[in-house]
Amino acid sequence: WAVYSKPVPANGRELWTLFLQCSCITAVIGGLFYNWMFASLEYSWHLSVAMAVSLSLLLLLTIFLVHPARCVFSMIMPTLGTKQGRKLLLSTCIMIVVVNVTPNIISNIKTILQVIKCICKNSSESLLNSTALLDTASWEFGDAIQETIHSINIHRPMNGHFQFSLLKNSSLIYQQMHLAGEKIGKDFLAAEVLVKDSVRVGNKLVAGFSMLYLSFKSTWYLKNYLTNLHFDNFYITKKLECLAGDRKAAHLLVAPSKNLIHPTGLKLSREEVMLCLVQAMLLTVALMLMLVVAAMDHFAFSVADTAVRKAAQFSVVPVTLSIKYRILPPLLKLLQLPYKELPLQDFERSYHHYLTFSSAHCRISPPTPPNPSVLLVVGLLFCILYANVFLETYAHRLCRRIAGSFFESWEEKRALYLYKKLSRKH
Repeated sequence: WAVYSKPVPANGRELWTLFLQCSCITAVIGGLFYNWMFASLEYSWHLSVAMAVSLSLLLLLTIFLVHPARCVFSMIMPTLGTKQGRKLLLSTCIMIVVVNVTPNIISNIKTILQVIKCICKNSSESLLNSTALLDTASWEFGDAIQETIHSINIHRPMNGHFQFSLLKNSSLIYQQMHLAGEKIGKDFLAAEVLVKDSVRVGNKLVAGFSMLYLSFKSTWYLKNYLTNLHFDNFYITKKLECLAGDRKAAHLLVAPSKNLIHPTGLKLSREEVMLCLVQAMLLTVALMLMLVVAAMDHFAFSVADTAVRKAAQFSVVPVTLSIKYRILPPLLKLLQLPYKELPLQDFERSYHHYLTFSSAHCRISPPTPPNPSVLLVVGLLFCILYANVFLETYAHRLCRRIAGSFFESWEEKRALYLYKKLSRKH
C-alpha cells in the first residue's frame, strides 16, 4: 500500500511493483465489467469484450501514471458501499425480477386463457352438435304426424318436417373464436416484449448514470478534501493524537466533544443513525413492491394450476329430449273419426345427447411454477442492501483514510487545523 499510494516511485523495483498491482486490479475490474455488461445488462458478447478490454487498458494507463486518479479509483471501491452502490444492486434486483418473474406471470395467464378458450370451444361445439338431435327428433315426429294425418284422410301439408340450418354456421363460430384467441395471444406477447425492453433500457441508463456518478462522487470528495480544511474533519486520528501529545495537550482528546469520533471505532452519531433509518425505510418500500410482484407470480400459478385441474375433471352432462304426443279422443269425436281404427294414437320417444366442456385434444400449456432461486437471489441481494445501509458511514470513513494515505502532508495540515479548533473551544 505504501508503494501504491506514493506519488512517485522511489526506484525501479517500486515502479515494477506499482505496474504489477495496477495490472492485477485492471484485469479483475475488466472481468467483472464484462460479466456485468453481458449477464446483467444483456449486451452482446463481442461488444462486452470490446468494452471490457478498452476499459482495462484505459484504466491501467490512468491509475499507473496519474496519482490523483489512482486515489479517486481507490475511493470508488468503498463508494460502492454508499447510496450509489445500493442503486446498482437495486437495479440488478429489478432486472432479475422483470426478466424471470414477469414472463412467468404472463405464461400462467396464457394458460388460463387457453383453458377458457378450450371450454368455450368444446361447449359450443357440443351445443351445436345437439341440434342434430333436434333435427332427428323433428324428422321422426314429422313422419309420425304425416302418417297420422294421411290415415285420417283430411287435408295435409306437402311436408310436415322442421328444418334446422344452425349446424351449417358452426365453422364461422370456430373461426371467430380462433381469431379472438390469436389476438389475445399477440396482445400479451406485445405487452411482454414492451415490459422487457423498457426495463432493459431503464436498467442500462441507471447503470451508466450510477457508474458516472460513482466517479464524480469520489472526485468531488477528493476535491473538497484537498481544498477545504473543515470538510469531513471531525475524527481523532493518530496524527492528531501525536500532535496533542507533542504539545502536551492530550487533555483536549480525553473528553472530546460529541461531534468527534474515532475513525476506526463503531460509534455512530445521532445524525448518522437517523440517516440509516430513513434509508432502510425507503429500501423496505422497494422490497414490498418486489414481494407484491412475487405474490402475483404465485397467485397466477395457483389460478392456472386450479383451472387446468378443474377443466380436466369436468364431467360430461347428459341431455335427454323426450317427445310425448297423444291424439285426444274428444278431438277425434269432434271430427267424427273412429278412434279405434287409427293406426297411430301415441308417439313417445326419448333422444339422448352429451354436452362436453373439455377435451384431450385441447392444446393447453402446463402452468409454470415460480422459480424459488429467483426469490433466493433477490433475498440475498436485499440482505446486502440492508447491510450496506448501516455500512455506508464506515465506507465514508474509509474514503477519508484512503485520501489521507495518498496525501499525507495535507493530512498533517488538517490535523493541525482541527487541533487549533479544539484549543480555541477549550
